[in-house]
Amino acid sequence: MHYPKDLNNKIAFVTGGSNGIGAATVRLLADAGAQVAIGYHSSPERAEKLKSELPANEHSMIQLSLEDVSSIRNAASELRMMYGRLDVLVNSAGFTRPIPHHDIATLDDDLFGDILLANARGPYSVIRAVAPLLKASNDAVVVSVSSISAFTGSGSNIAYCAAKAALDTMTMSLARALGPNIRFLCVSPGAVATDFVAGRDRAALEKGAKSTPLQRVVEPEDVARAIMACVTHLKASTGMSILVDGGRHL
Repeated sequence: MHYPKDLNNKIAFVTGGSNGIGAATVRLLADAGAQVAIGYHSSPERAEKLKSELPANEHSMIQLSLEDVSSIRNAASELRMMYGRLDVLVNSAGFTRPIPHHDIATLDDDLFGDILLANARGPYSVIRAVAPLLKASNDAVVVSVSSISAFTGSGSNIAYCAAKAALDTMTMSLARALGPNIRFLCVSPGAVATDFVAGRDRAALEKGAKSTPLQRVVEPEDVARAIMACVTHLKASTGMSILVDGGRHL
């Protein structure tokens, strides 16, 4: 799908931008004319390959680790030096591990903390670090990739559900606190056809999709299009979540 060049001269930063939902979002943002900074954690080769496939523009790559606040601050400094402002922030980075909810022995205290750190404090740290750049825009938006796990309580593990619930609530709080200059939204998928959850293959996704109202697997591009809608069309919306789950939550 090609978007009109609605985002010409806009600056966007996508964490987790080299893979899955993040990479699909990078492609759509660039296709719409934005200059995109691809945030990546451990695979510069993958980020470089994606960057080489984007329409010609002043795109860049920025390494950061959600667990390391100093790396997040360095990323914000790079964005400031390269672009001077930020119009779009997409928080797509995070991690999880599939652990049955009854297995609280495996989900120990340290792992619980790591999952909260990556999926809740990490996005907050990024937002906090780039807030001056967002305020320098006249039309800034932050879109965080959440999950229906936040309100269904079902997902890859209990800590992940808790972290996404925290992200949803934080989005409401920030929308209230930092408006009207910055809009804050979440896009909340169910199971998506990426490698985010280890061991979940296409067959499992197709089987699960049969029990949903739309009976289709949610692709990363579906989520990316919802993110684009938040950026380009939902100008009067803030502090809310857009569900992209084929009706799985019903």
